[in-house]
This record gives sequence, structure tokens and C-alpha cells, in this order.
Amino acid sequence: MTQKCIAKEIHFLKKGSKDDQIHPPQTYFSDLIHTPGVQYKAFEDRLNQIPPKNGLICAIVQIDVDAGETVKKKARDSFEACFNSILDKASSQNRGLWEALDETAFALAFWDYDREKDGLRLLTLLRDKISKQLETRILMGTASFPCHDFSWDATLPNALKAIDHAAFFGPGHMIHFDAVSLNISGDRRFQLEQYEQALADFQAGLAISPKDINLINSLGVTHGIMGNLDKALEFFESASAINPKEVMVVYNIGLIHRINEKNKKAVFYLKKAHGISPEVFEIELLLGHLLYKQAQPDQALVHIEAACRLKPDAGTPFRIKGQILLDREDAVGAGAAFNSAVKFSPADAAALSGYAKAMALQEKNLTIALSFAQKSLGLDPDNPLYKERLEEIRELTAQAQDAGRGNAIKSA
Repeated sequence: MTQKCIAKEIHFLKKGSKDDQIHPPQTYFSDLIHTPGVQYKAFEDRLNQIPPKNGLICAIVQIDVDAGETVKKKARDSFEACFNSILDKASSQNRGLWEALDETAFALAFWDYDREKDGLRLLTLLRDKISKQLETRILMGTASFPCHDFSWDATLPNALKAIDHAAFFGPGHMIHFDAVSLNISGDRRFQLEQYEQALADFQAGLAISPKDINLINSLGVTHGIMGNLDKALEFFESASAINPKEVMVVYNIGLIHRINEKNKKAVFYLKKAHGISPEVFEIELLLGHLLYKQAQPDQALVHIEAACRLKPDAGTPFRIKGQILLDREDAVGAGAAFNSAVKFSPADAAALSGYAKAMALQEKNLTIALSFAQKSLGLDPDNPLYKERLEEIRELTAQAQDAGRGNAIKSA
């Protein structure tokens, strides 16, 4: 299977937040690492001119973006005053730097402190001073050097990743760079299809937190999307060894077997995943699909109906339900299911053809059935089943038209 085909086939599970109050940020500061703006690049260049110190702290600070225009206009002056006050204005240039990234966000770095906790205390003091002076909430991400195996010049990028981490919790939060920050950064790179960079972030996070299942799973997912299925399976099995009841990992193992066309193994793991959590759409959909393919329609229908319930605006489970009911010659039930499938996925050739067949079996709406049958074949011109159904519906339509003309003659 080619990488392109794999990308279409795969719907891996990644751990999501269970807290409804946690949401991804609208803007990711870590994007500046790869596409630096003028202000960020200027600050980075100034920082790189400083000889590496034994201790360094970088931070990205953002005032609440929903603050009023008056607050935003005062932000720069307030930030500068607060920055100078905590470092002592007379010596601040020798102990730290700062730069405005835009009207609400600032980058800063300082050194010349005895212990990391002393540096973090200064940052907390800075945050509280700015918040009090502007009467608004402050978002902050921080990173320090030394930190694990990270270089001096990685400290500023790590602070960008930390504020993205903090942004998940909203204004008023301050996060110090950690393995979760790297997971979030990796997810962002993954979202942008920058898979090599995503792997680097996930791997760096794993070096900090070697048994983090979410990071191990993320490495597996990324390798899977890239087509490295054996490597992906290694990571998923490694995560499963840490926690055999982690549902996303069990499902992902099943999905790898599905892609490798080892459907019996896939069903085994998917049933196991269902036993752990019967309320996951992807599990119910794939398990139902595979059971249907294995000629177990009764078992399949249970899972497909669960998928329809879990995600009522998805077309695929309704299409599979329609196919099962069509095989049972339940034309009415099949028609209703295909109706939903077409409503949510108007270009689903299988659903269009199935809906046309269901209407034909009921010998009603033949004009619509003919239109749907033609459209399905237009979407998939080489499908023999769609051709066969189209011919059947054409004959039925012709017969109905002939019968109509005969009745008209008799009436005359």
C-alpha cells in the first residue's frame, strides 16, 4: 500500500482532553520557530549575541487578547516598566532583554540569578505586576537553561512551546516547559503535516518522560501516517506493555493489522478496545465494518448502530447500515439509512447507488433513483455493481413509463 493510500485509510486515535474547559489555542506561538516574524527574529538575534550563561530563563508573555484597546495601548509601557523594576533598571541591560512581538505579546530573557527557582520567582513577580497594573489576565510560557539535553539556543523556542501549552488552559495560566509542551508542539507539527519535526518533538518529550503513553502513541501515529507501519506497531506495543487497557493504543494496534490486511487480528484487538470503552466512534465503526466484511451482519449491525448514535452527522456508518439492511432485503430500512448517508456525504458513490437500489426495490421515486444511480456511476465509472443497478433502474423506469402510457390510452 502506498503512503498516499495509507494516509487516506488511517484514522488513528490520539489522546484528547477530558476537560471541556481545555481548548487548543487559536494561534500557536511555536509557529514562529519555523516562520519567524521580524520582531521575533530581532529578539532571537539579540539573545544569540549574549555569551551562553550557566543560567538562562526565557519567557513569552501575552496579555489577555480580549482586553480593551486602552489596555493594549498601555501594554508596552507597562511591560517595560515592570521588566525594569524586577531586574533593577540600572543593571537590566546587563541582566536581561525583552522585545514586543505585537501589541499583546512580549518575549523576554534574563540571567544572573543564583538558582532556577529564583529566576522563576522573578517571572511570577513580573506576571503579577503586569496583571495588576493593566488589570487583566496574563498568559505566560517559560523555559530555562540548563534543561535536560537542550542547548542554550533551544531555550527561547522551548518558551514558545510552553506558552502554547499554557494557552490550552486560557489567560491567567503560566506553564514551565516540560514533556507535555513537546507533545503539544509535536501535535501542531503533525497537524501541519510536518511529520519529521513532529517526530523530533515527540522523541524529545519521551527523553524527558520515558513512560508517557501519549508521547509513545503519538510517535506510533506519526510513523503510521508516514507509512512506517512496522515502526508504528513497535511503539503501540510498547505503549500497550505499559498500560494494556489504554484504549487508544489497543485500537491503533488493531488498525495497523487492518491496514496490513490481517483482519482476524484486527477484529481481536478492536473487540478488546470495545470492551475497554464501548463509546468510541472509531472503534465501533471499524469493528462493525470488519464484521460485515466477515459475513457477520448481525454482530456488525450492533456496532454500526452504535457508531450512528455516537456521531449522528457522519455518513459512513449510515451507509454501512444501509448495505446490511439491503442485504436483508429490508428496502424501507435501507432507504432510510442511505438517505442519512447521502445527506451527510453527498459524494458517497456507494451510498448513492445503494439508495437508488432501495428505492427501486420499493418501485417508488424511480426518477430520483435513476439520477442517483447515474451519479454513483459518474463517481466510480468502472464499478460493475453500480452499472448493473443503473441498468435495472433504467428498465424499471421504462416499464413504469410504458405502463403509464397504457393506462392513459385506456382512460381515453
